[in-house]
Amino acid sequence: MAAGSRVAAVARLLGVGLTTLQRWRRQFAVDGGGVDRRKGSYRHVAHRLSEQECQRILLTCNEPEFAALPPGQIVPVLADRGLYIGSERSFYRVLDAHGQVHRRGRARPPQEPRQVPSLRASGPNQVWSWDITYLPTTVRGIWLYLYLVIDVWSRKVVAWDVAEREDPAIAADLVSRACLRERISRRRQQPLILHADNGNAMRAATLESRLEELGVLRSFSRPRVSNDNPYSESLFRTTKYRPDYSRRPFADWYNHRHRHSGIKFVTPHQRHNGDALEICRHRVVYEQAR
Repeated sequence: MAAGSRVAAVARLLGVGLTTLQRWRRQFAVDGGGVDRRKGSYRHVAHRLSEQECQRILLTCNEPEFAALPPGQIVPVLADRGLYIGSERSFYRVLDAHGQVHRRGRARPPQEPRQVPSLRASGPNQVWSWDITYLPTTVRGIWLYLYLVIDVWSRKVVAWDVAEREDPAIAADLVSRACLRERISRRRQQPLILHADNGNAMRAATLESRLEELGVLRSFSRPRVSNDNPYSESLFRTTKYRPDYSRRPFADWYNHRHRHSGIKFVTPHQRHNGDALEICRHRVVYEQAR
């Protein structure tokens, strides 16, 4: 480096990092020498096991008496006989170095988490999302139940109902009316998918049998995950935080007059019917202003 070589090139030649080489130079300027303190470098350890001791541990573990026992059982047995050739951790370290640490129990080995299939909608009536929420009333402590089914692609409310109880039969009738209104049949090339969380009404046999009759597939959120059904949850907030909540019809305003920020500020009805593409194409004022 004194002759003009770059520090980075020297570091690559030595096989060390640039910051490591710079630290060694600072240490050399202070005490005239440098010590390799990198993790994994060889150090003189007084109690390091010798090669003979490692072989003794390996031979002991492979004896017929100890071949089926873990080190946590072998070390105490040897201690009862007045023998100590290494700690339990040393046994594991030596066995691992020779590739002899494997799972041999009868219990099923840890499984990788199941990959959750992702749903993607490229058009209307491909993926629906539905949920049930509480609606506060003017009487404290009394609630109504809002059943809401929306199309994920267009964000359109395809069906809704308000009831005094949570009942799978009400949900089954609601989905049936939505399929009839949107002309969903079993002969479709791409079946409709209905996504929901893991509530009791969502997994009820009444709804399951009705969906099988309609040819609708089911999809559920992952257990104990609260953000797998965001479209319905977001719409519930829009419903309850409207300034005219509980005084004016919500579904008509939302479908036909509300310009949704998630679909380029067109109404869900325009997006659902296919008019949104032409509307966005005619918004040339943005390009003119730019």
